[in-house]
Amino acid sequence: MKLILGILSACLLIAAVPGAASAAPADGSASPLFRVRPAITSAPSGLSPATIKSAYGFSTTTIVGAGQTIAIVDAYDDPTAASDLNVFSTKFGLPACTTANGCFTKVSQMGNTRYPYSNSGWALEISLDVQWAHAIAPGAKILLVEATSASFSNLMAAEDYAGAHANYVSNSWGASEFSGETAYDSHFSMTGVSYFVAAGDGGLPAEWPSASPDVISVGGTTLHFSGSTFTSETAWSGGGGGCSAYETANTAQSAFSQYAQVNCGGKRATPDVSLDADPASGVSVYDSTRYSGQSGWWVVGGTSASSPMWAARSADAGAVVSAAYVYGSAITFRDITSGNNGAACLVGFDLCSGRGSWTGATP
Repeated sequence: MKLILGILSACLLIAAVPGAASAAPADGSASPLFRVRPAITSAPSGLSPATIKSAYGFSTTTIVGAGQTIAIVDAYDDPTAASDLNVFSTKFGLPACTTANGCFTKVSQMGNTRYPYSNSGWALEISLDVQWAHAIAPGAKILLVEATSASFSNLMAAEDYAGAHANYVSNSWGASEFSGETAYDSHFSMTGVSYFVAAGDGGLPAEWPSASPDVISVGGTTLHFSGSTFTSETAWSGGGGGCSAYETANTAQSAFSQYAQVNCGGKRATPDVSLDADPASGVSVYDSTRYSGQSGWWVVGGTSASSPMWAARSADAGAVVSAAYVYGSAITFRDITSGNNGAACLVGFDLCSGRGSWTGATP
């Protein structure tokens, strides 16, 4: 996956460029996936939790998500994750989510407090993930699991810990597909746990682990406003998607009545669903760990934003959000029929936005 500053293609690439499929390495590696506007501000200038909740009709109660735990899996350490979350919560009137009150926990991939060394790009990713999971599910507990590095082996160790200690797991990282990716899919299949993965920020083709049939692949959209009034939602041109080169569609997807129209021929189609990800309608994130020499309030987009929000909305529902749930009738979707990410949006299911965005406050 790519780390991209603003609309420039200046990438902090640890993995290969998406689209260049390769044979499985002994141990591959991934990159965080987000886009930021290049200048910070002293006060929030991106979308607020209240604005996002209004656009989607999400619950505004401060206890929604209570009894659930959302795990965030990322690489390296964000040394200011807890304090930055506190600043974010205070600014937007959210309940405090701290280590002291038991709401926020940060561990290494082994479950201890011997954290890896810090990385500024991943720290901003962590701030985004943690803050927006809390914003959408303020009653839920947040478990941050930090992998020692961005290698697949370390990320999978973190994934295993997260799945054993949380109901919902969000992953805003990934890499190009590769021929041995199916060997890693078992790390996303713990019974009763819902897994979410950002679909990518470079349009087509599909990326991994978004392409794993055991996860919910989350694509990206753009929210449009007239002044402060929400008017419409379209597909974001950078939102990831496409037919997997190696993964087979799960039964729920392949049996879905609209699957045939994406022409994946039995292969896994991504994304399954979408939510706001365009940096043009980016969300406010506070990060005091300096990134590109700056710290403060950022406007951040990318499917790194939509994945933790989907995980949090699922925690609000309190249901196991599996492929069967997504391709069933439990979710009210806003069908995204306008826009193109390399694949045109269609009426119904497509490679542009999946089934669309989750709307409504009730499960």
